[in-house]
Amino acid sequence: MENQTEMHEFILLGLTNDPRQQYTLFVMFLLLYVASLLGNGAILAVAIAEPRLHTPMYFFLGNLSCLDMCYSTVTVPKMLSGFLTEHQAISFIGCLTQLHFFYFLGSGEGILLGVMAFDRYVAICNPLRYTVIMNKGACLLLAGTSWVAGFFHALMHTMATSQLQFCGPNHVQHFLCDIKPLLKLACSSTALNLSLLNIVTGSIALGAFFLTLLSYLYSISFLFFKIQSWKSRWKAFSTCASHLTVVALLYIPVLSNYMFASIGESSKREMIITILYTAITPVLNPLIYTLRNHEVKSALKKIFSRKHLFGRI
Repeated sequence: MENQTEMHEFILLGLTNDPRQQYTLFVMFLLLYVASLLGNGAILAVAIAEPRLHTPMYFFLGNLSCLDMCYSTVTVPKMLSGFLTEHQAISFIGCLTQLHFFYFLGSGEGILLGVMAFDRYVAICNPLRYTVIMNKGACLLLAGTSWVAGFFHALMHTMATSQLQFCGPNHVQHFLCDIKPLLKLACSSTALNLSLLNIVTGSIALGAFFLTLLSYLYSISFLFFKIQSWKSRWKAFSTCASHLTVVALLYIPVLSNYMFASIGESSKREMIITILYTAITPVLNPLIYTLRNHEVKSALKKIFSRKHLFGRI
């Protein structure tokens, strides 16, 4: 892959140049990042350690927590260091690497949410065949597909971006190496890059979003028309509501950022929207699942009580 750029590094301008705001934002995003690691790490640990949670739903939830931890790690630490330095430099290779993992983990999470919606559809609408349909091999295949599809989607953007010529300036109007702010700096044609962003990324996001909504629409319809017990209805609906909340938190800002993408859109607006799904959503996901999920809460209490007991011994 030939590198046609004459530029060796970029300068990330970040969210603000005001030193007072920078220190406040540093503390706020550091707390969010630590909360994301602790919350998602706890869910991942519980999903692995607790035998009762060795089911398809919690297997996918563990994958989601892993993706969330990696996703925030790709963006937030670099943003935090930018608050403490006057010029946030990143090499051309480092920029492409961040771009790749940003799209890899982001698109992987979007596809995984669609897989989780399908899992809930099978559990609610075909409970007698659930263990047959969602067997171990099927779960591994679906989860693996999410990771692999995300990787190759990101590789497509990384390779296309690497072929652009950058002649200067090198100031990126963002806190990370996203495609659109990089395209503003390119001095060669960006038509292919924008087409890939609109067609491929837009199709993946919209396709996964509509399949997710369709799965939950069928599930909720089944609950209201086929299930007579209000207790069973409420338990299943509560799980669907948690998943739909996570879907809304990810897809709404992503679609607003990448549908019909163009180079001339407001960078400030894009940065604020990007913060929602890179720094805030990974923190909220564990809270949404644990606050509305009695099995996860009881498993966490069980693990912590064991540690407390061993500590006393």
